[in-house]
Amino acid sequence: YQQAIALYQQSLEIKRQIGDRGGEAASLGNLGNAYYSLGDYQQAIALHQQSLEIKRQIGDRRGEANSLIGLGNAYDSLGEYQQAIALYQQSLEIKRQIGDRGGEAASLGNLG
Repeated sequence: YQQAIALYQQSLEIKRQIGDRGGEAASLGNLGNAYYSLGDYQQAIALHQQSLEIKRQIGDRRGEANSLIGLGNAYDSLGEYQQAIALYQQSLEIKRQIGDRGGEAASLGNLG
């Protein structure tokens, strides 16, 4: 995971340099996933939150829903179940609004 983090960090820097906001959000999400895998849930939350904010700014609804799932997973791992449920529910609402049936099923699975 350390190697993945180093590579995602390089990707993030490039995306910021070239002004690719969607790519920046993706790199932040990937970093969040790597820190989650390491068990560093607070860092994962910080990174997924940054990713979420960018996705909202650029109107990436599918990406927004995915960031909410990443946040929910981290809060779930911290034992903050009510927070996780709230995030999963937000993700579910977005998936339904955009007609993403597979994503809807995934969000329901997370809620379960």
